[in-house]
This record gives sequence, structure tokens and C-alpha cells, in this order.
Amino acid sequence: MLKVSGLRAAYGPVEALQGVDVDVDAGEIVALIGANGAGKSTLLMTICGAPRARSGRIEFDGRDITRLPTFEIVRLGIAQVPEGRRVFPHMTVLENLQIGATPAEDSYFDDDLDRVFAMFPILEERRHQSGGTLSGGEQQVLAIARALMSRPRLLLLDEPSLGLAPLVMKRIFEIIKEINESQEVTIFLVEQNAYHALRLADRGYVMANGRIVLKGTGAELLADEGVRKAYLEGG
Repeated sequence: MLKVSGLRAAYGPVEALQGVDVDVDAGEIVALIGANGAGKSTLLMTICGAPRARSGRIEFDGRDITRLPTFEIVRLGIAQVPEGRRVFPHMTVLENLQIGATPAEDSYFDDDLDRVFAMFPILEERRHQSGGTLSGGEQQVLAIARALMSRPRLLLLDEPSLGLAPLVMKRIFEIIKEINESQEVTIFLVEQNAYHALRLADRGYVMANGRIVLKGTGAELLADEGVRKAYLEGG
């Protein structure tokens, strides 16, 4: 479904991605782990067109999307949940969901809203509450639901467990699995909690200094001595 080949991207003179190769097959959950500053978030943002790739190729369902504007990429069926949630704090929950539905056809809105409320009952309870007054976990749920309102086939999740309490974090990972299985949405997950990410993932990649340095199944990476020392020991 997604094929990234030789991707390079930079912020001014600083090259953040240095020839990245990644594949995500339809129906998979694929995790990308690595230290802060490795280039993980930049990869997700470059897939969505900002920053623009300096060189390399991004394909979605066999179509070259490397130079497409972001709004066209979203309309093709890719949605991103950015790091830090970034809900619209002065808009209500319902208004946030309406913003998320913009790329989809109007005729789907009522059904999609019912589907999201069935999956996340707390959002229906708080539909008229401002997004900024929700708890951190509720804001993360809202950010995911907002992305689902665009009817994506590929969901890019950037650090969905960041700053959440352990029980809330566990629920977020359960939600990700549910979206993948019941909604048939392919997931590309960037996550610093390597243990939970690799347990959840079909396959994974390890990134360091803008390059992919290791790949394998989730189980293989969990068992890898280097991965354990760098990302798993000490919790």
C-alpha cells in the first residue's frame, strides 16, 4: 500500500532523512521506533507532503504521491494523527470531528459520526464540550477519531501514547488494534514506547540518524539484543 524509496528530506542545511526505505502492506500494523531526533516524525510529515521530499519516491497504491499537495494526499486515503494531539482547543468535540470529515463526501458524515461515537462513547458524551477542556487521553481519542472521519485507508500515528498515564496508554493501544481489525485501516505507527509498539505490530523498523538501521517482525525486533539494550531495558 505504501512504498517509500530512497527518501531524503531536510530542514534547511540539516538533512533529517537520509535515504529511507519503508514498505507498509495493506492490513498491517507497522511500527517505527527510534530515539528522539532520529527522523521518525519527519518521515510521517514528508509522506503527507510537508516538508517536501528533497529526493526519493513515495508511492501509495502504486501511485507516485511524492510531489502531490497535502490535501490531495489526504483525499487519496491517508490521514495523520500528529504528535501532541493538536486538537482545536476552542472548538467543540463535534466541530473537531466536522473538520476531520472535510475530505470525505458529505453523504457519509452521519454514518461516520455514528460509527465514531459507537467506538468512542466518551466523545458523544462530550460532543458539545471544547476540545481544550478534555483530558489528555480524551484529546488523543478525539485526534484519532478526527482522522477517522476522513475515511482513511492508511492511518499515520505519531507518538499516540506520549504523556499518557499507563492505563490510558493501554487503552490507546487497544483502540489502535481495534481500528486495524474492525475498521480494516492499515496503520503506520511511530512510537517511543518500543515494547508496546512492537507487541502490537506485524512488522517494525528501527531508525537512527535519519536512516533505517534494522527491520523485522515485531517479535524479531523484541527479541533482538541491540533493540532490547537500546529501547527496552529499564522500561
